[in-house]
Amino acid sequence: MYQGKAGSGSVQCLLCPHYCVLSENSAGKCGTRTNRQNSLISSGYGSISSIALDPIEKKPLYMFHPGSQILSIGGYGCNLTCPFCQNHEISMSRDVDMVQRSTRVTPDAILSYAEQTIPAGNIGVAYTYNEPFINFEFLLDCAELVRGAGLKNIVVTNGFINTEPLAEALPLIDAMNIDLKGFTEDFYRGLSGKLAPVMDAITLAHKRCHIEITTLVVPGENEDDVAELAKWLSSLSPDIPLHLTRFFPRYMYTGKMATSRETIYRLQETAKRSLNYVFAGNM
Repeated sequence: MYQGKAGSGSVQCLLCPHYCVLSENSAGKCGTRTNRQNSLISSGYGSISSIALDPIEKKPLYMFHPGSQILSIGGYGCNLTCPFCQNHEISMSRDVDMVQRSTRVTPDAILSYAEQTIPAGNIGVAYTYNEPFINFEFLLDCAELVRGAGLKNIVVTNGFINTEPLAEALPLIDAMNIDLKGFTEDFYRGLSGKLAPVMDAITLAHKRCHIEITTLVVPGENEDDVAELAKWLSSLSPDIPLHLTRFFPRYMYTGKMATSRETIYRLQETAKRSLNYVFAGNM
């Protein structure tokens, strides 16, 4: 889905704002959308790195069916390259790694797992752990089955997706947690991304489903963004929940200090000047 011809045997992916142009046998920035014989395929379709029954608060979603459980599934890859990624073992894996390491499952199997865990309090499926929208077709196929069974669909995403595919998916989505990683274009440029499309995704999702926002506070990187970030969210609604979470040394930032609890509590008070619900996470 969401592809166009680019000439000379190349195809262009139209799913996210990278608009990758792929020559034969090459993959996009996400590592999961590949040119095979002049057509874009989802090479990560059904490739699962992780599956677990989690408290819904772990997504984090604090104001959507609190106290319930959610079957959480994840794949490989991401369309951003955050140097501070807290889950880089799977998000930074690419096509060759996925084929060697993955377990392949069908949407029917995902629904079966979800239904088997209903007695344990499960209310549906969360697409999480890595960036779920890069496996757009698998997400849609699973979400249609899950919705048809009367269960909930939750997406935990970086929000770096074009509005047309997002609008197609939203009727099947009950809740989203969207990462708003900072609030300047310069900061997002360092992640190989852009801020404006994430703001557009949040604006659209807010109109269609329950949303909560997460900002990972990285010392010396995005602390000063929190006040403006919270003000902008409040312009959509002061009732949008914001989760401020601690950075721990990971991936390319192993030499950095973890975010102090004091910093999170200070920024929580700052954000509360604009928003009614600001949570200090992973404390």
